[in-house]
Amino acid sequence: MLQPIAHILSKQRNILGSTSVRRRALLESIGFNFEIIDSGFNEQLLRDKFSHPCEYVKENAKQKAIHVYKKLADAGETADLIIGADTVVTFQESIYEKPKDKEDAFQTLTKLSGNWHTVFTGVALVTNSTSPPTTTLGSSSNASSNKDDNGGNGDDFVVTTFHEATDVYICQLTPNIINSYIETGEPMDKAGSYAIQGIGATLIESIKGDYSNVVGLPLHRLTKELYHMYSE
Repeated sequence: MLQPIAHILSKQRNILGSTSVRRRALLESIGFNFEIIDSGFNEQLLRDKFSHPCEYVKENAKQKAIHVYKKLADAGETADLIIGADTVVTFQESIYEKPKDKEDAFQTLTKLSGNWHTVFTGVALVTNSTSPPTTTLGSSSNASSNKDDNGGNGDDFVVTTFHEATDVYICQLTPNIINSYIETGEPMDKAGSYAIQGIGATLIESIKGDYSNVVGLPLHRLTKELYHMYSE
């Protein structure tokens, strides 16, 4: 999806507003030209204020990207594209982010054991007013897109947000399996207390949807959005 616009993206300043090793690896795997700036956004949004988990992750992603934009502006700098992202695991109307401790990880994995759950990743693309206009794509059952123009507030940028959802089935786990997995340390900085790209892959029986979305960044949807932004 990026090849037709690679000549544009390669000449501009693209920033990933995340220090996630997984998101970095995903972008590097497709040859995307970017640098990393930590947004510094304190993710303490009240979940109850959002009608759906997808709205929650999109707002987190949006705030991350805007924080990077403002950090650059304070330094007298700018960027052509800033990418913000946020990923959560949801099960039975509850949101599961990174575990607080080993006991929290155990409780989460116990609940997910033998069940389907859904992983939502929200993505925000911040472009300045001179960047190509964004195009809102047709929505599907697992995705929606909206555009917010913040120029009227003295901020010369446009934010485009969207989300992707993937269903994941974790096999029936015994307490011994869960504890042994937790002792590897892998679950402790992962939404839902597991990593599909690591040892956690051995716990997953099936998925429906975009694999990279579970890792932390939906590559197909991201590149589709960028293609429409820069090719029209």
